[in-house]
Amino acid sequence: MQLKLILLDFDGTLASTEEANMEAYVLALREEGVELDKEEYKRRYFGMRCPEFLRELGFTDAEDIDRIRRRKIELYPTLFDTVRLNEPLWNFVQDFRAQGGKAWIVSTGQKDNICNVMRHLGIEGKVDGVITSLDVVEPKPSPEAFLKAMEIEGVTPAETLIFEDSLVGLEAAAASGAAYIKVEL
Repeated sequence: MQLKLILLDFDGTLASTEEANMEAYVLALREEGVELDKEEYKRRYFGMRCPEFLRELGFTDAEDIDRIRRRKIELYPTLFDTVRLNEPLWNFVQDFRAQGGKAWIVSTGQKDNICNVMRHLGIEGKVDGVITSLDVVEPKPSPEAFLKAMEIEGVTPAETLIFEDSLVGLEAAAASGAAYIKVEL
């Protein structure tokens, strides 16, 4: 089978956004009187969707969660100087696209955040599509988002290669039936 589609997780795979995400949470939570332990965040929460993360920290009120989420989103772009593109992976993907292949970003991140970071990195519009958890019923570790991209492009798992970094992402990749590569930035 010929490879026709590459699916890329964004945060931690295509771009090193961990520091910016973490610092935005630290600042937003500090405004709420909560000190976030950075090592615990890296170990337990990075890659988790914001509402679930905040519930894990003990926030239960929907208005509080939404307010903190909006504040984190507001702070995030001010920290883009810490974000780096995974150049070797990006170059590989662009070579693949130049040969007629397709490449999609499949992420649990917020579409606006992803697009803003892509704009900052100068790569906006250089993938064939973006799917986030808002585009599917079940987020990762469900393979639904990966399978949706394959369906849109009309390819099978055997014609797809996935790049992922997180445990939930790797579980989703394996469950999709496609080949996958673990990325460590």
